[in-house]
Amino acid sequence: MITPETAYIACRFFLDIAALYLWGSSAYLWLLVPASLSGNIWTRQYWFRALAVGCIMAATVLALPFRSAILGEDWAQAFDFSAMLDILSGTTIGTAWMWQAAGAALVFLAYIAAPMRLRAATTTIAAGFLLAGLAASGHAAMNTGWLRALHRGNDIVHVLAGGAWFGALIPVALILPLLSDRQAGRDAATALVRFSTAGHVAVGAVLISGIANMFLIIGGLPLDWSVAYQFLLSLKIVLVLSMIGLAILHRYVLVPKLSRSRGAVTALRIGTVIEIVLALAVVGLVAWFGTLEPVAM
Repeated sequence: MITPETAYIACRFFLDIAALYLWGSSAYLWLLVPASLSGNIWTRQYWFRALAVGCIMAATVLALPFRSAILGEDWAQAFDFSAMLDILSGTTIGTAWMWQAAGAALVFLAYIAAPMRLRAATTTIAAGFLLAGLAASGHAAMNTGWLRALHRGNDIVHVLAGGAWFGALIPVALILPLLSDRQAGRDAATALVRFSTAGHVAVGAVLISGIANMFLIIGGLPLDWSVAYQFLLSLKIVLVLSMIGLAILHRYVLVPKLSRSRGAVTALRIGTVIEIVLALAVVGLVAWFGTLEPVAM
């Protein structure tokens, strides 16, 4: 039987994936992709966005009952309305869920009500708000005073930078085949170069904030693999470093060859798909170890 903890981890995974995708892809199309190409790629992602919004709404609705079942150590608590009200009114978990619900509502409104020409911008803002709320409710809550504020700010930088990188990979994968198109090829090349350039900033922010987060939570390197949190964090670090290695290969080996080699385009497409798979694994690990204690008790 699936435990409430397992169900909640799955809930976190789908919520995080959806929010990161909406944030990164929308910001990329809004800010970095030429307007003549942006609308085309935006339209082609219709079903991706619809699925992401659906995941966010479903995960938000389910998160509170799952947390209630976890706290009550019984699936029956997932259907206890009074227990859920107690969580909402008297716990940090309840406060975090209300921020999540507000962010999910903004994402939904951006999806259904924003004017077409503003949807990339409004989706970026709404998904960014949702991610910031999710980041602020993590392990930073174990700190107090100015350290809690610093930790929360660092978490927000980490998740937004990671989302800007990961979320943009799907539109990048859609843009790559257009490099050989006579009309769209130049705009596609411009969009890819801009992604590579902005990627330097995103990767740098991910690394710096990730290192800071590691020291804020466990006080050093995750070397105690008898603690599940530190073992899973170590796996995450390996995967992120693999993604960075791929990003370096793309930027400094493959991108300069795009204009004269079809093989470079094919290699870049394969590498982008591998990056997406690695990013999904990273988010899965974070959803898992985010529910665990970081040090031995």
